[in-house]
Amino acid sequence: MIMEPFRVHILGCGSALPTLKHFPTSQVVECRGKLFMVDCGEGAQLQMRRAGLSFSKMGHIFLSHLHGDHCLGLVGMLSTFGLLGRMARMHVYADKSLQPLLEQQLAFFCYDLSYEVEFHAIDTTRQTTIYEDRSLTVETLPLEHRVPCCGFIFREKPALPHIRREMIDMYNIPVSQIQNIKNGAGYELPDGTLVPHERLVMPAESPRAYAYASDTRYIPRLHEQLGGVTTLYHEATYADDNLPMAQKYNHSTARQAATVARDAGVGQLLIGHYSSRYDDEQLLLSQAQEVFPQTKLTREMLVFDV
Repeated sequence: MIMEPFRVHILGCGSALPTLKHFPTSQVVECRGKLFMVDCGEGAQLQMRRAGLSFSKMGHIFLSHLHGDHCLGLVGMLSTFGLLGRMARMHVYADKSLQPLLEQQLAFFCYDLSYEVEFHAIDTTRQTTIYEDRSLTVETLPLEHRVPCCGFIFREKPALPHIRREMIDMYNIPVSQIQNIKNGAGYELPDGTLVPHERLVMPAESPRAYAYASDTRYIPRLHEQLGGVTTLYHEATYADDNLPMAQKYNHSTARQAATVARDAGVGQLLIGHYSSRYDDEQLLLSQAQEVFPQTKLTREMLVFDV
């Protein structure tokens, strides 16, 4: 069976100090035709255009914390949505301290927006569901940084099983019964014989989940909150040579990110939020792969399947 698209588009993977190599942190999670932005550093809207992503398909922006390299692109992005004639509501999720500042900025720079911006204050200290639709949930992932901070976990909901086409043909099952069978029913033949549900269907694919963890110090027990995650993005600001810096500024090393991935049993680890002191991120990659071989470097315009 062909699985529905579930992808992560990397718009920026740098850290606080601007460089000519990387944009500040921003990603877009694509799931079943919808786009969700995670963090919105400067240049995020430009990167969306470069990536060919549709502005009209985005309805939710999640901010992990209120450091500039993760949120200074927000007001410009919201202004552009207005210039494009957006009518649909935009939802912004962030720590409560952003709300009065955002309202002030919108009133000053975007006073004639054609659409409503709805703010959702999130509790960065609790793991809880903050968004849900028919196929997906988004939950917070408490992290430990210098300001209130949380990551996000995007989880597919379990799908119904697939009905076997040959069983439909063999038993002449009417279309009206297919949904009942998917929901767990068997099928009764004209002579009263009951064909069991298990014979009529194939199991659905296992649900996928994407976890985003930036910025944070190394949390030894973070893996306990990552059950079922298939792809993990974890900040890897420093290599081993700057472990004291990571500890001082509540960031993680590549090796520490890999340790979280290994302990969580994820399928792949994506690392990013690189310190500007590293001209070649291969050092970060090699140190992470010593612990978790399924580690990949992120880079602007790369797209990863969850």
